[in-house]
Amino acid sequence: MISDLNKNFWNDQYLNGETGWDAGSITTPLKEYFDQLKSKDIFILIPGAGNAYEAEYLVNAGFTNVYVCDFAEEPLKNLARRCPKIKKENLLQCNFFEINNIPAGLSSTVRSSGVETPKFDLIIEQTFFCALDTALRKKYFEKKYSLLKPGGKLVGVLFNCVFDKAGPPFGGNEKEYKSYFEDLFKINVFETCYNSIKPRAGTELFINLVKL
Repeated sequence: MISDLNKNFWNDQYLNGETGWDAGSITTPLKEYFDQLKSKDIFILIPGAGNAYEAEYLVNAGFTNVYVCDFAEEPLKNLARRCPKIKKENLLQCNFFEINNIPAGLSSTVRSSGVETPKFDLIIEQTFFCALDTALRKKYFEKKYSLLKPGGKLVGVLFNCVFDKAGPPFGGNEKEYKSYFEDLFKINVFETCYNSIKPRAGTELFINLVKL
């Protein structure tokens, strides 16, 4: 396991401006997915969200139950400055894998007390999976499964390439990814992303997975 990928490492990336993965705004695949959602009161979680342009877009579009989780404090502060309408109690600075051990902060509807497990309708993936130590990839899908309601969805993009430099980000491929979740999720969509932003064109898979 890559032990130095901790909260201090990630916070320093933001403080030092070493955020090459940051597109500066919501990217096209998720914007177009969000634009077709009908219900604005569904519970949405964006883990490893970074500057969380996706959360900003959702909140400004009227979605009322948007939760953001990140290891680092700095990107959550950035989001709160840019998007004052987001509920401060929905900004969770924590290790995603320990989210159900947070003693307070979540609403009574989606509460995390160490006994109750929060259940979300939708979890979004955007540059979180590729930032994780690859030894955690199976655990990532298992944790997403545990946080979703029955029939809940995991939606977003995964890199479909191998990077020349040592990560993060860490690449991968469709066959590898499927081996992690095939017993947990049904595939709605799992294909090359047709509307990636230009720098990522041809290197992304769009996923829409439903909890079994």
